[in-house]
Amino acid sequence: MFRCCKWFFNQPIEKKRKIMRNFWNPDSKNIYRGYFPVVEGEPSRKEGFEFGRDVSIDNKSINPENWFYERTPWPEEDGTFPFKEFMQAQYEVVHSAAMEILRLTANGLGVEETAFIHLFQENPCSTFRIMHYPPWDGPPPKNARIEDGKIITTPDHSDSNFLTLLCLFNYEGLEVVGPDGNWIPVAPRENSFVMNIGDLFSRMMNGRFKATRHRVLDIGIDRYSVPFFLEPAYESDIGVNYMSQYIKGGPEHVPEKYGHYMVNMVKYVRKYFEYKVLPDFENVKEKYYGKGQKDI
Repeated sequence: MFRCCKWFFNQPIEKKRKIMRNFWNPDSKNIYRGYFPVVEGEPSRKEGFEFGRDVSIDNKSINPENWFYERTPWPEEDGTFPFKEFMQAQYEVVHSAAMEILRLTANGLGVEETAFIHLFQENPCSTFRIMHYPPWDGPPPKNARIEDGKIITTPDHSDSNFLTLLCLFNYEGLEVVGPDGNWIPVAPRENSFVMNIGDLFSRMMNGRFKATRHRVLDIGIDRYSVPFFLEPAYESDIGVNYMSQYIKGGPEHVPEKYGHYMVNMVKYVRKYFEYKVLPDFENVKEKYYGKGQKDI
């Protein structure tokens, strides 16, 4: 996996530009999958390539406008390393590991083993990403400076998806918020994943599992990591009070599509600048905020 990162990020920018998302390259047709560059002046200093599991173009159950299932633009290969083949195989390996975690979680909660797994069985929207954090060129911007003279390359946040499995390659820099509210460095362990609970999983469980707040500090050298963002299928029901479907006596479950939840999060709640170009193809804005809302 580390070799994949080094191979990809050592490619010339001309090659990476060919698979860059439309927000940065107007000539590109891809708006969701592909390469994103370092954005100067932002506290988040990283470049990355992300892809999902391809679905058949003949799948009539998927709306052609649904960018969650956009086909990934892959980099040109020179025959020295099978980048696409290896990454797609690793996607399936990590997905299988995530399913085992969810099976064990269901067992621990005393519900049927498929209580969570079924959300991901057909056409999951999961994203696999490789990332490179280059050192700052010159003084970092003010919004990258935090307490005690520390410098960040990723600000404080929690992931909006279900669950994240993260490979650190033995690099330091990742910190999480502990039970007392203080930041704790995550010591890298060889041949292991860091697991973050996402906002979605926490929300579905009414806060029983707490979303993992984390940030990344600048370590002064090139840093690489690979997160796998586990995401349900677009049509999966991920509404609040989710466990009421399996445990009697709880508050009533309120159905909600995963796709609607995530469109709302990236476009209208967190307002990620690079996702402004993503079309609201099912009019999620109206579903959440009512008619006539121009700005949120």
